[in-house]
Amino acid sequence: MLTPNVRKTWAPVGQTPILRHSYRHDRMSVISAITISSVRERIGMYFRCHRENINGERVVEFLRLLLRHLRGEVVLLWDSAKIHRNEAVRLYLRRCCRLHLHHFPAYAPELNPDEHVWTQAKQTLANSTPASVDELEEGVGHVLLHLQQSPQLLWSCIDASDLPWK
Repeated sequence: MLTPNVRKTWAPVGQTPILRHSYRHDRMSVISAITISSVRERIGMYFRCHRENINGERVVEFLRLLLRHLRGEVVLLWDSAKIHRNEAVRLYLRRCCRLHLHHFPAYAPELNPDEHVWTQAKQTLANSTPASVDELEEGVGHVLLHLQQSPQLLWSCIDASDLPWK
């Protein structure tokens, strides 16, 4: 939604910052994944923005995108979100022999490095007031491209998770 993500900020004493925004219910959804090559330990990130809620077909499209860019066997770690249990997703996973699926334990977002991507994105976009979905998409895309191009930031997402890595 176009409601700003409000965070604490600095301001001169007695001058409370004011964020002006419309209460529009336009929205965008984003799907993303952090990838790590098991051979070279090269890290990457893929994402797609959508103007509507992500459904099972969109998840399958994203998985196909990942498989087009990644070679060999792919181990997929993800949470048990309802969208991941969608019938279209389950059918695709049964047919796709390159994908090996492992679920994070229920109620353990601290294990998911992708959650830390969103923490960084929300922190960067905090207190912004996009006037339109186009402006929101541009801001989110800019932040995610910056993360995508920074192996150090992506490794920080892995390190921030409680995954036993290495």
